[in-house]
Amino acid sequence: MALSFDKALGIHQHTLGIRAKRAEVLSSNIANADTPNYKAQDVDFSQALKQASSKQRGVGLGATHQNHFSIQSQLQAQSQYRIPNQPDTGDGNTVDMQQEQAAYMENALEYQMSLGFLESKFMGLKKAIRGE
Repeated sequence: MALSFDKALGIHQHTLGIRAKRAEVLSSNIANADTPNYKAQDVDFSQALKQASSKQRGVGLGATHQNHFSIQSQLQAQSQYRIPNQPDTGDGNTVDMQQEQAAYMENALEYQMSLGFLESKFMGLKKAIRGE
């Protein structure tokens, strides 16, 4: 009997990748807080999760031979520009450091939570394999 990791791990494998992408985007915002005309971005988690969990992820590659594997491109979470909460300070930068730091911390906690869920899934799989 074949083991399907997609079924065994559930949605947690997708959330980890999305949270990692969001951490990159948020850290880029923080790094560019003083860059003139920089526009803050964010990743829409619910939209990216729908894209990741659907069967139509990425672009399918055509096989030219019957023995070729079916390969799909990895999820590319799309970052979107954030609507600023503060008025323009004159330099065109839309980064609000307090908002970015809070979002980054929240994302880091949720990333750790996703890691914990995956760890518990793997522990359950190990127990099942061992017959415990």
